[in-house]
Amino acid sequence: MERKRVYITVKTYPTLSEKYDELVCTAGICEDGSWIRLYPLPFRKLEYEQKYKKWQWIEADVERRVQDFRPESFRVINLETLTIIPAKSSKVDWDERKQTIFKTEKAFTKKSEIISLTKTNPPSRTLLTFKPTKIVKFYTKPTERDWPKEKLELIKEKAKQLALFQTTDDVIKEFEFVSKLPYEFRYVFTDDEGIESDLMIEDWEIGALYFNCLQNAEGDEGIALEKVKQKYWDEFQKKDLFFFLGTRLRDQSRSPNPFSIVGVFYPPINKQGNLF
Repeated sequence: MERKRVYITVKTYPTLSEKYDELVCTAGICEDGSWIRLYPLPFRKLEYEQKYKKWQWIEADVERRVQDFRPESFRVINLETLTIIPAKSSKVDWDERKQTIFKTEKAFTKKSEIISLTKTNPPSRTLLTFKPTKIVKFYTKPTERDWPKEKLELIKEKAKQLALFQTTDDVIKEFEFVSKLPYEFRYVFTDDEGIESDLMIEDWEIGALYFNCLQNAEGDEGIALEKVKQKYWDEFQKKDLFFFLGTRLRDQSRSPNPFSIVGVFYPPINKQGNLF
């Protein structure tokens, strides 16, 4: 066990797990500049004062996840040990963010290099920052609109068991699930050798944006999707765009490219030149 201080850069959109219920994959940068993954973490079950945001420092007691061979993977031993470190200022400081993210290394620029790092045994890296050379396309495609019934049934059974020790209201609050995204959001991009990749964006930020746009569009999915595209395609083309890439454990060995985009970093373009 050790206590780590982590600068949060990644919060993925929640998924369901039969074992852990609703989960968020959280990742960030440690004080020494190394990457860390905190999983499983039932974010919506945290106390209000523990609900961290991206670009905040947190502290927690953690230990290596022995069942996960990815080198960055840890778990929070006791959720009560998780605390948010107050920020010095509420102002967005892009330079501070870049200095933290690139404290010990520059962004990767070659697909072949990151694939080789993740395909060693055990893998050398499964979390990193990547700089795309060109964004070819941003697109969406429909996916399942509801959570898998078998997962929901297993979780409901667990809720019934807990009901022996909790009130009905407690159980309902405990198992209140986030809405499932009915679309996948994806980027097609090239690296500095011209090799193309097509990766899914799993950032919580894009899911929240879609549902906010859907509400503002009074349920019109076409308008909501167009609003998301305006940000991730039109606006981000004018930014200094980086991707935070991470792998899923189940895809680590069997997929030729196990990475997905677990976060998007979009500071303003530095007119003096990009030092990162």
